[in-house]
Amino acid sequence: MTEIHLSEEQTAFVTGLVKAGFYKDVGSAVAGGLRLLQQKDEQFFTLQKLIQEGLDDVEAGRVHRYGSAEEMLKDIKQMSPEKKTGTRY
Repeated sequence: MTEIHLSEEQTAFVTGLVKAGFYKDVGSAVAGGLRLLQQKDEQFFTLQKLIQEGLDDVEAGRVHRYGSAEEMLKDIKQMSPEKKTGTRY
C-alpha cells in the first residue's frame, strides 16, 4: 500500500469518520475520498468539453437568435427531451 501523509486536521477528520462507523478503517475513508475526487474530475472534464463544443458552435455560426424569451421558450417546448439538455449523457 502507498504511504500518505495527512495533516493533524485531516487525520482527526478521517479518524472521526472511522470511529463514527462511516468507514471500517482509514484506508477505506481515503479510498472513498479519492472516488469522490475522481467523480468531480470527470464532471469537470465533461463540462469543459461541453463548453468547448458550445463555443465551437458559436464560432461556426451554429446559433439561433431569438427576439424574446417567449419565442425561445416556445422553441424549447417543441424540442425533444434529448435536445432540451443538449446532451444524451
